[in-house]
Amino acid sequence: MKKLFVFAVCGVLALAACNQEKKPAINPAEIQNDSLRAIIDARDNEINDMMGTLNEIQQGFIAINAAEERVTLAKNGEGADKTAQIKENVQFIAQRMKENRELIQKLQQQLRDTGFKGEEMKKTLAQLTTQLAQKDNELKQLRAELESKNIHIKELDETITGLNTDVSNLKTDKENLTNEKNTLQTEKANLQTESSQKSETISTQDKQLNTGWYAFGTKKELKKQGVLASGKVLQGSFNKNYFTKIDIRNTKEIKLFSKSARLLTAHPSSSYSLSADANGQYVLRISDPQTFWSTSKYLVVQVK
Repeated sequence: MKKLFVFAVCGVLALAACNQEKKPAINPAEIQNDSLRAIIDARDNEINDMMGTLNEIQQGFIAINAAEERVTLAKNGEGADKTAQIKENVQFIAQRMKENRELIQKLQQQLRDTGFKGEEMKKTLAQLTTQLAQKDNELKQLRAELESKNIHIKELDETITGLNTDVSNLKTDKENLTNEKNTLQTEKANLQTESSQKSETISTQDKQLNTGWYAFGTKKELKKQGVLASGKVLQGSFNKNYFTKIDIRNTKEIKLFSKSARLLTAHPSSSYSLSADANGQYVLRISDPQTFWSTSKYLVVQVK
């Protein structure tokens, strides 16, 4: 009795421990919502990061334009310090152009890494690339003008060299994208061709699987065509042109034009019926084509 009491106490304590350790069930819907929220948050962060880069690039061009205006004023003005002013502003332009080149490359890489498909963002990036090329031409003209006034600035040469390299790289990127696009189009065409071939093959196989042949005639006619020989049907070489080719899915009735008819090939009796029409001539009606043709794709009927 004492042992039973000990076992009972142990059981109660074990049950209590289980109840204490039991955790509330996790709701699958909450997990799914949390996952979706995390994906959306990550996507928002990516877009915000790209928009931040885009804003930096645009602010850079604004600053460059302002510096160019200061250079124009200085080179058209007079004074001993104009060369120093031009040099200072050209150095500023060189630095901002370098930063903008790096930011544009960064934005291009962000678009590739994130797989972002926004067309407007891509158009904006193309416009910034074009604007960068325009700055290249403007700085070349500036160098020519300054050299005509015996003002030669090393920083300006470095800026133009950097722009030429950048434009060359952008052209290479564009060519690579064009090649990738052409490759994808070729692969798409190949897949379409392959798909068309597979569809044609499936269609051909489908037709073969659903093709049947039938023939009916008198005993004499069937023997003449080799269909019936020594009381056996289709055992030897017979004239296949004697048979009519049909799609077994569509052909449900075969008129036999005789008041006497007997099937010589084996077909499940539950899948068809032989009945006379208004003229007393037999008509073979196939009620279950799949079952009827399951034993043989050839049908031979002897008539009189």
